[in-house]
Amino acid sequence: RARAVFVADSLRSTYAIRDTATVRFCAGGDVTLGTNLDTSWTKLVSRRLHRRVAALPAPDSLIAPLRPLFADADFALVNVEGAIGGGQPPFDKCVKSSGGCFALRMPPAAAAAIRGVSKRTVIANLANNHARDAGAEGLRETQRALERAGVVVTGVDTMPTLALTRHGDTVAFLGFATSGGDNDLGDLDAVKRHVARAAAANRRVVVTMHLGAEGADAQRTVDSTERYYDRPRGNPVAFADAATAAGADLVIGHGPHVVRAAEWRDSALVLYSLGNLVTYGPFSHREPMRRGVVACATVDGRGAVREVKLHPTMQRAPGRVSTDRSRRALTLVDSLSKLDFPKTGARVHRDGKLVRR
Repeated sequence: RARAVFVADSLRSTYAIRDTATVRFCAGGDVTLGTNLDTSWTKLVSRRLHRRVAALPAPDSLIAPLRPLFADADFALVNVEGAIGGGQPPFDKCVKSSGGCFALRMPPAAAAAIRGVSKRTVIANLANNHARDAGAEGLRETQRALERAGVVVTGVDTMPTLALTRHGDTVAFLGFATSGGDNDLGDLDAVKRHVARAAAANRRVVVTMHLGAEGADAQRTVDSTERYYDRPRGNPVAFADAATAAGADLVIGHGPHVVRAAEWRDSALVLYSLGNLVTYGPFSHREPMRRGVVACATVDGRGAVREVKLHPTMQRAPGRVSTDRSRRALTLVDSLSKLDFPKTGARVHRDGKLVRR
């Protein structure tokens, strides 16, 4: 009987720890800190802005304004939209292309700049359609550069990336995209298996999805396969169904270059697109592509998401990102959530707090 009481007390203590062992995540969307491949875009932008735009600014200068937005994060997660490396690239992505091809490769200093977004753990997702812009060897070079800089990398395969929390347990990160490979988000049965495997061994699971159509006409979230340049780019709702059913606590979306809706799935949260974070390269910085958010959420020891806040950002020109005082992105996420998910869509207050409707 004494042993039974001891076991019961131990179980109560364990669950109390799990309930209070909260972890704070902050996530941003697409990050491109310059490109050392085709730099002809700088001439067009320079003419439009009536000032010279350099092809390769100091990457750290582009990241610096973002650090306050990640200040309370135990884990900072960003999507690294491009390869990293110097010298002649080992692969020419666009050599056979007749149009609609963009190749992005950041200078080596970008790796340290990405690590500098937060004083704590930084996670870089490489499951996207530009991480392989310098080929398979370029992807390996990108991963090595980030890891040497102290960045935790996810999204290069289907194995969960584990990061240690201050409580002594681990968080599992997985990245999926529509760019081919084993972690292709089009195979939903495989997505379920990979996420369930991670959830079985970790209290908290964070999944990123790089998918969807792109541009001003891509703000709405639809439950069907989206296309871009006539290529299939995944079904965001079906992917969110698969990931959350298998145990994902947070599903972070990016790829459309615009913000999208947010939706509650029981205790899990799906952010369908955070938009661009800082994109220095041949991207459009017109409305609504210039609007983005940094999303911060607390996840407790059982994996329940709470205390969510969105920080609105704005890019007025390539790489010139700042907090958006107009809070336009908050209005967009709130209205899109109500339109696309009337029953489960999130509500966003003017101060950025994201709650249930």
